[in-house]
Amino acid sequence: MLTLHRVRGVRLVPGGEPAAGHAVLVDGGRIAAIGPYEELLAAYRDRARVREWDGVLTPGRAEPDGAALLEAVYHPDPREAGELGSEPIGGAALAALDMTEARWGASARRGLQRLLALGTTALTGPFTRPAVRTAVQRSGLAEVPGGRPRALTVGGAADFAVFAEDGSCLVTVLAGRLVHRRR
Repeated sequence: MLTLHRVRGVRLVPGGEPAAGHAVLVDGGRIAAIGPYEELLAAYRDRARVREWDGVLTPGRAEPDGAALLEAVYHPDPREAGELGSEPIGGAALAALDMTEARWGASARRGLQRLLALGTTALTGPFTRPAVRTAVQRSGLAEVPGGRPRALTVGGAADFAVFAEDGSCLVTVLAGRLVHRRR
């Protein structure tokens, strides 16, 4: 299924200038084309579903402290909010918790959801806890040395985020799949 992402502009590399009026065409998990929206729409009108986002499409953000955010803190389950609160727990409070591998895995999944909501498309490891490593692998987030997301290129992975004017993340896409959408 082809999806044409219409945005205010497309930024091919982190920190680069966005190309206004451009769009990204995704075919499965790959970027099939990048170019002016009107040209892509004319070429793929009958075959592509169009998604419109009011923001700038970028390679997303890289999280250089991925291992610390997922293996050195606990992301409480919403059912624990009364007892533990809703913010990540570290230090002595973390040491007081009974942390099984299953609990680490669930915490990592909640932490990954927080990262996806921020437009994260790449993070660094290494991840030493087996349950955390599995959660990261299943999330679809790219584990990259140095925490740098890949540039957007035709034929490259369809990993990107769309950011609103205020800097908040509207959408995160990994391998062509919509994994986060702001409500």
